[in-house]
Amino acid sequence: MQSGSKLLLVLLIFTSLNALAQKSQILIARNSVGKLQASIANKEDEKKQLAIITEGLKSIESAEKDNKTKNWAETWAIKSYLTSYASLIDTDKANADKFYDAANSAIKQARGLDKYEDNSGLIKASHHNILIKKQEKANASFFNNDFTEAYTDLKEVSDAFPADTTLALNTGICALNIQNYDEAINYFKRAKENGIQNAAMFQKLAQLYVGKYDNETAIKTLEDGLVKNPFQKNLTNDYINLLLDTENYTRAATLIEGNLKVEKGNKLLYFLYGYLQQIGGNNSTAILAYDKALDTDQNYFDALYQMSLAYINSANETLSKNEADKTAKYNNLINRAQFALQRANEINPNDKKTVQLLVDIYTKKNATDKVQELNRKLQEL
Repeated sequence: MQSGSKLLLVLLIFTSLNALAQKSQILIARNSVGKLQASIANKEDEKKQLAIITEGLKSIESAEKDNKTKNWAETWAIKSYLTSYASLIDTDKANADKFYDAANSAIKQARGLDKYEDNSGLIKASHHNILIKKQEKANASFFNNDFTEAYTDLKEVSDAFPADTTLALNTGICALNIQNYDEAINYFKRAKENGIQNAAMFQKLAQLYVGKYDNETAIKTLEDGLVKNPFQKNLTNDYINLLLDTENYTRAATLIEGNLKVEKGNKLLYFLYGYLQQIGGNNSTAILAYDKALDTDQNYFDALYQMSLAYINSANETLSKNEADKTAKYNNLINRAQFALQRANEINPNDKKTVQLLVDIYTKKNATDKVQELNRKLQEL
């Protein structure tokens, strides 16, 4: 009987000592967390910090193997914190990746066991470290053109830091590269709503809306972009072109007039202003605008072609007037149209519309040789 009591006492002592041993391992690990945080605060070198982490992980490995402490949220919270930080400072990529994988696995365990959120601080810090590492991996994937992997990682990081416009922008770019246009819109919108100024992003977001046939939102997006980037050339051009495409001619004309006061040498603005005037039947004003565009670029094909049409329209209008010299005016305007078309044809000899208009003019002038020559050219085009 006495012998049985001694055996029981020995077992109780052994169990008690084992429990104390496992608790002491957790205490050592806790101490490692404190030492690491102090080391970070004191900006000590990475080697010293990795040594502290190694010490802590040895204790955690023992705690993982114990039937009791392996079910403690603290065990896994400490492990996720130590390994997540190690993944950021270990310069050996293979080691850093192992730490990163271990941190992801440990944080899942910690969250599952931490019913009362006693370890929420460590878990939050671990998650922050994991996100930083995830962003590093996403950047590497992006520069290796692995946009699917980059998007998956950046999406999680951006969702955790929604106010970060650079993250939202880069996530949107990745989504765009994998042709996930709805997600590209979502992340570009996030960047826009949080105050990004990047003109190219506003331009791309507007293009995505146009692709979804949402022209009004596209116009509003470009307007918002121009508030952030007044008179930015590409945004302005896209905005004007979209206004023209949607037949918002009055708004487009007002915008162009305002921009021409700032960008007096912008050939495209002069061309578009001339085009708007031409649409409205103001051919003489259109011709003046095209002339301004050609002052900047004498080889501007579009301006030459549209100018020739404006001259032809003006010539036809002259014939309908009851004026004594209308024939002379008509011939003068047609000659100007012919000159503009000849210059346009020199610049782009393969443009069929230009050649056809020259054929029409030479036909009216009975220039048979020229007509035959150009008709042969038309057949070759």
